Amino acid sequence: MGHMLIFGLGFAASHLAERLTARGWDVSGTTQDGRGGTIAFADDASVLAALRSATHILSSVPPADGADPVLARYGEAIALAPAGWVGYLSSTGVYGDADGAWVDESAPVKGRRADRNAADAAWQALRGDMRVFRLPGIYGPGRSILDRIAEGRTHRIALPDQVFSRVHVDDITGGVMASFRGPPGVYNLADDEPCHQNRLVEWGCAMLGAPLPPLQTLDEAGLSPAARAFYAENRRVANQRAKRLLGWTPRYPSFREGLAACR
Repeated sequence: MGHMLIFGLGFAASHLAERLTARGWDVSGTTQDGRGGTIAFADDASVLAALRSATHILSSVPPADGADPVLARYGEAIALAPAGWVGYLSSTGVYGDADGAWVDESAPVKGRRADRNAADAAWQALRGDMRVFRLPGIYGPGRSILDRIAEGRTHRIALPDQVFSRVHVDDITGGVMASFRGPPGVYNLADDEPCHQNRLVEWGCAMLGAPLPPLQTLDEAGLSPAARAFYAENRRVANQRAKRLLGWTPRYPSFREGLAACR
């Protein structure tokens, strides 16, 4: 067992923390305000003490205001920390639009957010033992298409060629933990079956016995800028490198198994 220090206890990182704690690990985590026994991100003394004792370090904090806040404040200390494993949860958004083609870890980084691209590169360069996990759309219990259907927040968009990848939160945990025994590098963690968003909506509505939302154009749907941006990129994310080098296999290889586990 070891001591994992996690910067940012969001949805995915919290699931990892719970799994590690259940297995007897010592887990420390930072939040903005230090709530619930966590370490306040700006508490330099406590964070530096945790860095000195941690065997594993993970950041799940996305860039904000054009910069990565963890690297800006603690990058030098993380680079010098005695931990034998350091990881960063990045995004497959760094690949940008691929017009529906498959992308693997060798694909060029050309995402529309320069700060996200820069953070991905900066974490890779920080240490020789870095693991960078590029994640697509994350879902799981309490945060899936089933919840959005139940809340009346789903749309079917008339873009027949649009496709995207996703990953169940448990498979992120599984991939990160598999990397404890694998080599450093960049890894896509995604399921095996990219598909159109409408397929998820239709499958989820069938599961819940809910009516299908109407098929609409992007303009008719009145989406927020963030939601509309989702449809501006079109790619399939390949996961073979994580399978080959980490021995990782997604527990939920498609949305069908994953959504069944979210009920």
